[in-house]
Amino acid sequence: MAEAKGHCDPRFSELQTLLKRNVESGDELGASICVNLDGKDIVDIWAGYTEPSRTTLWDKNTIVNVWSTTKTVTSLAAFMLVERGLLDLEENVAKYWPEFAANGKENVKVKHILSHTSGLSGWEEKAPLWTPGTRSGYHAMTMGHLVSGVVKRITGKSLKDFVAEEIAGPLKADFQFGAKEEDWGRIATLVPPPPPPKRNVSRDSVLYKTFTNPVTVAKIVYTPSWRKADLGAANGHANARSVARMLSPISLGGKVEGLEKPLLSPKTIDLIFNEQFFGQDLVIGEEGPLKWGTGFGLAGPGTIHSWMPAGRVCFWSGWGGSCVIMDVDRRLTIAYTMNKMDLGTLGGPRTHSYVKAVYRALGVPLSDETPVAKI
Repeated sequence: MAEAKGHCDPRFSELQTLLKRNVESGDELGASICVNLDGKDIVDIWAGYTEPSRTTLWDKNTIVNVWSTTKTVTSLAAFMLVERGLLDLEENVAKYWPEFAANGKENVKVKHILSHTSGLSGWEEKAPLWTPGTRSGYHAMTMGHLVSGVVKRITGKSLKDFVAEEIAGPLKADFQFGAKEEDWGRIATLVPPPPPPKRNVSRDSVLYKTFTNPVTVAKIVYTPSWRKADLGAANGHANARSVARMLSPISLGGKVEGLEKPLLSPKTIDLIFNEQFFGQDLVIGEEGPLKWGTGFGLAGPGTIHSWMPAGRVCFWSGWGGSCVIMDVDRRLTIAYTMNKMDLGTLGGPRTHSYVKAVYRALGVPLSDETPVAKI
C-alpha cells in the first residue's frame, strides 16, 4: 500500500488518494504535489520512489529535473526586471543586447522571446524562421538562452545567479538551474517516456529545425555537464513545494510572506495576460490550439488546456508532465513534479487528473466537466 507523506487539507483527500493509487498501479514512480492558497501550502505531499528499482523512497527533500516548467522561473526573472523599470516588453531585444540585432533580428521585441513568437525557436543560421510577432513556435531550448542574454546585459549576472540570489534565496525555495554537486544524491532518476509515434516531418519545417539541432534525449539530465549548466529553458531542479513557492508571487499579487517588499506589482502581473498569439503553434500545434500570454501559457475554453478553468490562469508544463499553474483570480498556485515521464510537452493524463482534483475540491467549474459551485 503506497503512502503519501506530508500534510493535506481534508478537502483534498481525493487528490491524496489519486497520488497513492497512481504509485500503487505503477502509473507513477515518484512525485510531489503542492497546493498553495492565499499564501499557505494547504497541500504538500509526496509519494513513491526516486528510481526504477523502487528501493529509495521519495522524501521531503527529493528534487528532480522539471524540464520546461523551468521556463516559468525564467519568465519571472524577466518580469522582475520589468517591475524595476529596467526592461520594457515593447522594446527591441537589441536595445539591451546590441549584438543581438545581427542577421535580421533587429526587430525582435522582448515580448516576442517571452511568448515564443520571435521566430528563433531553433539554432538556424537563416533566422528568424518567421516574421517576429506573427506566429508562435515553441522555443523549447532557445528561450532560456534568449532571456538569459537580456538578464545578463541588464544586471551583469547570469540567469542562474540572478535567480539564486534574488528569487530562490530570498524566498528560501529549493530551486536551482542545474544542481550543486552536493545535491546530486537527492535528485530523483527520470524515467524517459515511451517512444513517440513515428511521423513524417519535413526537414524544412519549423518543428524539425527546433527539435533536431541538437536532438535532446531524456538521459542527458544524468550528465555532469547538464547539471552544471545554466539552461533557463529546461534544467531547473526542484520539487513541487519549491516550484509553488517560486511562482506564488504571481498568484498573490506579488506579495509573499517572508519578503519585506513585493516581487511584482499587480500592474506588472497584468502584463502576463496580454494575449500574444492564439492558434496552432508551429512546433507543438498538432496537440491543439495554444494561447500565449507574455512569458506563460494561458488556459481556458477553446484551447488545448480546457482542463483548467477560465479566468486569469497562467501556467506552463515540462516534458513528461511536471507543471505549475498560477490562478490569479483565486490566489491559487498548483505545482506537480515527478520522475516517470509521459509523452508530450503539455502535461500528461496524470497532470490533468491531479489539477482537476484540486479544482473539484475547491468547487471550481472546469469547461470539460459538469459545472459545480464556485469557491
